[in-house]
Amino acid sequence: MESILNPWPWYVSGPLISVVMALLLYFGKTFGMSSNLKTLCTIIGADKFSSFFKTNWKEQSWNLTVVVGAIIGGFIAVQFLSNDSVTNLNPQTITELKEMGFKNSGATLVPNEMYSLEAISSPKGLLLLIIGGLLVGFGTRYAGGCTSGHAITGLSSLQKPSLIAVIGFFIGGLIMANFILPYIFKVS
Repeated sequence: MESILNPWPWYVSGPLISVVMALLLYFGKTFGMSSNLKTLCTIIGADKFSSFFKTNWKEQSWNLTVVVGAIIGGFIAVQFLSNDSVTNLNPQTITELKEMGFKNSGATLVPNEMYSLEAISSPKGLLLLIIGGLLVGFGTRYAGGCTSGHAITGLSSLQKPSLIAVIGFFIGGLIMANFILPYIFKVS
């Protein structure tokens, strides 16, 4: 039972992802979370306002099960399959987070100063949430897909644009983690 409650190692989760991708490729389907947003917008009538949404949403409705599965699976994982232990963070990461002003670094997997109701209800947190959401939305649309779609589906089907997008995601993540995030949360 303990092996179910802890994070699964790469040699278990990696092959499981490969099997799912092989099945999707076999049936001519693609995986990606951002495509579900387009499907949902089309269902609620966005096609009346923009030609981008003029698609046959019924062909993509199968992918909505991914969203439902992620929500239900996340709930089951947190409520029933978690042992409430925090993944051990690198001590250097904890030190750097404390230098930026994160108080409970290492006590939780994500800092409460960014991921709590109090954080997003503050003016600074709300502004970061709005700007971050707009940037993620723009980037997803500009790149033609999200990180999961490009990194999992695109790379597994050897698409050069996905390789370029994934390289861009990593560069953007490195810039954010090493330059922008410390500047935003630096303690005065």
